[in-house]
Amino acid sequence: MKANETKVEDFLSSNKTQFVIPVYQRNYDWSTGQCKQLLDDILEVGTNKKMNAHFIGSIVYVHDDVYTASRIKELTVIDGQQRLTTLTLIYLVLHRLAKELNDEGLVNEISETYLINKFAPEEEKLKLRPTENNDKALKYLLRSDVNEDFPDFSKLVDNFNYFKGRITEENYQFVLEGLSKLMFVEISLDREKDDPQRIFESLNSTGLELSQADLIRNYILMGLNRRDQNKIYQNYWEVIEKLAKDETLNVSRVSDYIRDYLTLENKKIPNKGKVYLEFKAKYPTASIDELESNLTGIKGLVKHYNKLINPKNEPDKDIRLQLEYINRLEINVAFPFLMKVYDDFVSSIIDKPTFLKVLDLIQSFTWRRFILGLPTNALNKIFMSLYDKVESDNYLYSIQKSLLQRSGVQRFPKNAEVIDALKVKDVYNIKSKNRIYLLERLENYENIERVAIEGNPDITIEHIFPQNPDPKWKMELGNDEYIFIKENYLNTIGNLTLSGNNGKLGNKPFNDKRDLDGAGYKDSRLWMNKYLSILDKWDKTEIEKRFDLISERFLKIWEYPQIEIETNGDNGELNIFEADDPKHKKLEYAIFFDQKIEVNQVAKLYVEVFKQLFELQPETFFTSDLGERISLTKNPIEKGLRQAVPINDTYFIEANIDNMGKFDRIKQALTTFDFEDELTIKYAEN
Repeated sequence: MKANETKVEDFLSSNKTQFVIPVYQRNYDWSTGQCKQLLDDILEVGTNKKMNAHFIGSIVYVHDDVYTASRIKELTVIDGQQRLTTLTLIYLVLHRLAKELNDEGLVNEISETYLINKFAPEEEKLKLRPTENNDKALKYLLRSDVNEDFPDFSKLVDNFNYFKGRITEENYQFVLEGLSKLMFVEISLDREKDDPQRIFESLNSTGLELSQADLIRNYILMGLNRRDQNKIYQNYWEVIEKLAKDETLNVSRVSDYIRDYLTLENKKIPNKGKVYLEFKAKYPTASIDELESNLTGIKGLVKHYNKLINPKNEPDKDIRLQLEYINRLEINVAFPFLMKVYDDFVSSIIDKPTFLKVLDLIQSFTWRRFILGLPTNALNKIFMSLYDKVESDNYLYSIQKSLLQRSGVQRFPKNAEVIDALKVKDVYNIKSKNRIYLLERLENYENIERVAIEGNPDITIEHIFPQNPDPKWKMELGNDEYIFIKENYLNTIGNLTLSGNNGKLGNKPFNDKRDLDGAGYKDSRLWMNKYLSILDKWDKTEIEKRFDLISERFLKIWEYPQIEIETNGDNGELNIFEADDPKHKKLEYAIFFDQKIEVNQVAKLYVEVFKQLFELQPETFFTSDLGERISLTKNPIEKGLRQAVPINDTYFIEANIDNMGKFDRIKQALTTFDFEDELTIKYAEN
């Protein structure tokens, strides 16, 4: 590796040289703000005679002694693409301005020094050779007869136009002077002696803002020769990048997709910031054949992932509707499982009715859990390994059975408990997407004409008993019932409906809302208002009767599987993340790292777990917030511990915590250490 301080203009003016941006580099994406900062710096140094130099970072390239047929030297840029491209845009603007000013000398100087290799063939003429989409934009900008608009969106064209608006006849000499003072550190790598990927990773760790997907792409492609790079990029990675994109938001989801794919493969969910490291561990540097084999699997599922995040791309309207519901509920944690089920449907392993029932089952399972308020982190492990439970000859049943056999915080809530929770749940102040999902599915159950609520400004959510009631409500209900409804049922599903005339209904008394000409409940065609149209009053009794009607419908939409299953046959042992609240409970024993621990109190388990974890990896307690959470200290009196217990000869932790608090801290520790599967407990029978 060679590193030198170099003037930008000297570097760009290198004779018979082409700066190649390889396909594995991320796209050019400098914002107007970044362009403004660079130009401001150039103008400042250009107008200040006392400033002799201004550093703008580094350019790192690989010199493989590669020459084209016409002896053009190729330098592969692995860091500095954004700056190099932006500087080229500035020279392009100066080139265009020099033409307008009829300064032929400056036109030729810029063109032949910084922009082109004059005597090279067409494909090697540009000194900067960006990736394919940017190459078209750069050639468009270099043409002297640009009369038509560039057909596609391009940051190069946008930023060129920004510079064109700021560099004028009045200041271009200062821009030229500033450019002549720009310096950077030129780092030249030799592939035979240096490791470009390791150096690239080092650059990333010191501030190069790359996504996990960027790092994976570079890892896959950087070690290949140019021909293989293009082959792998075009046949595999470009397809993955195109399909793993949220098309509504125009946001790449490649990092998320690779994370889901690795979850499926490893049965372990990578930390979002460690997807690249997990990918490297799973797929060590391989031959081109092994690489293609690995990428074939990744490419194979991405088409299904595309439809999971972009339901509009699914042509079947019934499947598309279910995908829209799943997308609205943001059940992303189920994607590893759903991608495989989708693949089975496309491969005709299962038929459409079975696929629809699986999609419906996943909604029932997650939505019932949401109504109960069960922890969402329990879903990670459920869906991570759910596909392994699938029996191809009994597809739906095997999935239903697996979900029904879950217990504790991982359970599939039964009818009675979900209805009890729904009756009093505030469903008005939940996420808007979830609220609309609930009401839309209730309204449209078995409806021939589906009513769209999401994105429909004509239909809004209406409180039957208003949030700010007219005084007549208190007169009609009486003070006690008025207060009871307001405190207990105001935002529950029993008191909510849909209306196209919310503004007109307002805070009016119930009968006025019911009979409002053309806008009241009596004239509504919505199922949610059918029961309201025949009532003479709206009180606690009627809210509860209406809730009973809604709950019947709820259980038909979000069904509990009616299948016979054999019991687990376990002996009451549960992973701590699946166990019930330990309040007022005693233990029979625990199993930690496959070793049985004879403890009958949560307090003893608490100390034992932290003793073993601290002995195993003490540094983690100081590099995370775990030490602070358990009040880890050498000086319990100085720290103010109320009940200090030792975990070794030197350190103490606070033990004056209730059982639920102890469980929470144990779970945090297991998650921090990535040992979620290592602690099993059994409660003692009462």
